Amino acid sequence: MRRLHTRARKAWDRPLTAYYLIFGGSLLITVLGLVMVYSASQITALQMSLPGSFFFRKQFLAASIGGVLLLAASRMPVKLHRGLAYPILAGAVFLMALVQVPGIGMSVNGNQNWISLGGSFQIQPSEFGKLALVLWSADLLARKQEKNLLAQWKHMLVPLVPVAFMLLGLIMLGGDMGTAIILTAILFGLLWLAGAPTRLFAGVLSIAATLGVILIKTSQNRMARLQCIGATDPGPGDACWQAVHGIYALASGGIFGSGLGASVEKWGQLPEAHTDFIFAVTGEELGLAGTLSVLALFAALGYAGIRVAGRTEDPFVRYAAGGVTTWITAQAVINIGAVLGLLPIAGVPLPLFSYGGSALLPTMFAIGLLIAFARDEPAARAALAMRHSRFGRKRGSGGSAFDRSPRRWNTMRRRASAARPSGER
Repeated sequence: MRRLHTRARKAWDRPLTAYYLIFGGSLLITVLGLVMVYSASQITALQMSLPGSFFFRKQFLAASIGGVLLLAASRMPVKLHRGLAYPILAGAVFLMALVQVPGIGMSVNGNQNWISLGGSFQIQPSEFGKLALVLWSADLLARKQEKNLLAQWKHMLVPLVPVAFMLLGLIMLGGDMGTAIILTAILFGLLWLAGAPTRLFAGVLSIAATLGVILIKTSQNRMARLQCIGATDPGPGDACWQAVHGIYALASGGIFGSGLGASVEKWGQLPEAHTDFIFAVTGEELGLAGTLSVLALFAALGYAGIRVAGRTEDPFVRYAAGGVTTWITAQAVINIGAVLGLLPIAGVPLPLFSYGGSALLPTMFAIGLLIAFARDEPAARAALAMRHSRFGRKRGSGGSAFDRSPRRWNTMRRRASAARPSGER
């Protein structure tokens, strides 16, 4: 056991551990998500008189575009990431305001936060607001830290908190409480990374909590969701139908599940089986082993993000990596907690896993940021350079039987020629 512990500790301390965890973990989550989207969405598509693979094809297209964004973000230098902060923020604010324009914005499940792109394609601008807040806030805090301004509470709060509250206001105009909670978590994660004093942190938290209580108290739908925490019966009017059938799906899965594609709850019993409650279908078809595997992948992704944020000396990288890690971890906890009946249903997808291109594209770009930051660590750069040099030597030595012998013959010939008298040549 001691030897295994030593080996595991050495493996965790290797320079490229975070790089492999982020790349491999996100890839496995995305691929498994595609499989589960195909399995969970077939019945829904057929009920809508669509081909069984309709939602899978859309998700696969989004994953392909997201893969390009991930590779592009992973190869971008840090300066370019910082340069994109303000354009992405301006674009996100414009689109989030455009949602409220009659005739342009669309209402889905009671939330006015979608824009139709024609046909069956829609976009949810609030998902891009998460990426905009992370990049812009990281650039802002990094510039203020370089000027030693974060010691003053005014510079720490302004304009970070007002801009974050502006984004929250635009989101709440559409009634999307779940996305607002994610943005609030990102804001507090950035303040914590910036070293906000306890009083300041508690003050902002109390304001956000007060606003949250008011928004929940003034909405019967949100109050009903709170009452469904831990429910085992649908209740009057089937108010807790979705929460209860999510528990039924998990409970019927057992240790190894009923088999891929063999879910019963997805046959119209469980609403949003391929989006917000895809984790429940995963538990029913793949069992406890499948759900624990998904949790382990998210835990590895979160650990790698924290490691990248903790080992860098670049303030922008620290804030951006910390913001992305907070975003993905908080959203996964809120989604899985709702499926398990431990948290109210917030209507947020499971990152990289649930159906939805609007959520997948900015998340994969954010994963590309983490990969770029993990590659940019000094130790990781040295390890990658050494690996490339070894690979180059192996490639160069492929035809060495004929390449090296002339050089040796020429050297020996020059030495022999130098030893002979000039008349013998």
